[in-house]
Amino acid sequence: MLHSILVRRCLLCLFFVLVQSLPACAHNGPPFLLFENKMIGPYKVALWTHPDVGTGTFFVILVPPAGETLPGDLSIKIGVQPVSSRLPEVVYAAQRVNLHGQVQYNVQAEFDRQEFWRVRLILQSAQATVETTTQVEVTPPGFGRWDLLFYALPFLIIGLIWSRAIARNHKKSKSSSGGTLGSLAH
Repeated sequence: MLHSILVRRCLLCLFFVLVQSLPACAHNGPPFLLFENKMIGPYKVALWTHPDVGTGTFFVILVPPAGETLPGDLSIKIGVQPVSSRLPEVVYAAQRVNLHGQVQYNVQAEFDRQEFWRVRLILQSAQATVETTTQVEVTPPGFGRWDLLFYALPFLIIGLIWSRAIARNHKKSKSSSGGTLGSLAH
């Protein structure tokens, strides 16, 4: 009976360990809004970001003026630089993505450490070049300080189950051997 319970618990722990170790296809949490419905030149713009140390992602959503379309030669760039100016600005070109009638541009930028970064959004076409700036705090990938606990949790659970099983077996063998010795002594 005890053996089957122990086997079931071990299999359950193994299942949780395997499920947690599968590679994640997405980041932790949704991107967050830097600004929305901001007029930059003739365009209404929303800028979303997921700024992780390593590679951060920006999502630029544009709405052209009423009755017009976006210029065919429109290019979008994002420039990033630490607020401390310890590094020069690096400018990244955006890739256009058509999403069900909504025009979105995606940019991936490199961040080397957690700190505040200046973000410069540049909209450029033959008609005009317009830009705006904002700031974002780059965050460590994962859960930050909780990473160690999160990833150690399966091992801690297995260790707890293992130690409880050993303690029960020790107690069971002690009580069964103690009863035999006690009956021999009398």
